[in-house]
Amino acid sequence: MAKAAKKKTAKAKPAPRRARARKAPVAKAGPIRDTLRDVEQLLYRQAEILDAKRWGDFIELFAEDGRYWMPASPEQSTGDGVPSIFWEDRDLMTVRMKRVTHPHAWSQSPMWGTSHLVSNVAIESENARTGDLVVRSRFHMMEFRRDASRHFAGTYRHHLAKTKDGYKIKLQRVDMVNGQGPYDYVLQVWV
Repeated sequence: MAKAAKKKTAKAKPAPRRARARKAPVAKAGPIRDTLRDVEQLLYRQAEILDAKRWGDFIELFAEDGRYWMPASPEQSTGDGVPSIFWEDRDLMTVRMKRVTHPHAWSQSPMWGTSHLVSNVAIESENARTGDLVVRSRFHMMEFRRDASRHFAGTYRHHLAKTKDGYKIKLQRVDMVNGQGPYDYVLQVWV
């Protein structure tokens, strides 16, 4: 009987401690987070518009005095008076759109497609007075045309003007990693 009593009074071993799952800190909503989210949505929308070939909607993303610029070399600091792959205001963008959508545009035959990815979006600067931004991001575009794939990648730098309708592009600079490489045919539309 003494043995049985001894067993009853022995303390049970505590269960092994489980590691507590720590909750990830929740980012607080605020002006910086909301601004970055708005910018990301603009860049993602631009990618979708380009892949859908909605050229008119692409042009509408730009301010009235907006420009699309793809320098011929990364050292360029201006598009004025120097060769560039693209240096277009809204009027020249509209001319390009009409050319590629013309029913007899041989450069658009056979039909082709693209897929854009945008990432690493960062706000470089913000004008406290106007709300205008300079934003940097990375991109990758795959183009499939004439039974072959081409890949373009690099950095976007957007100068965005804050308007009552959201952000408009004042300047979009496109620096391609492979911008100086040889191509079988030239770019027909925006990257």
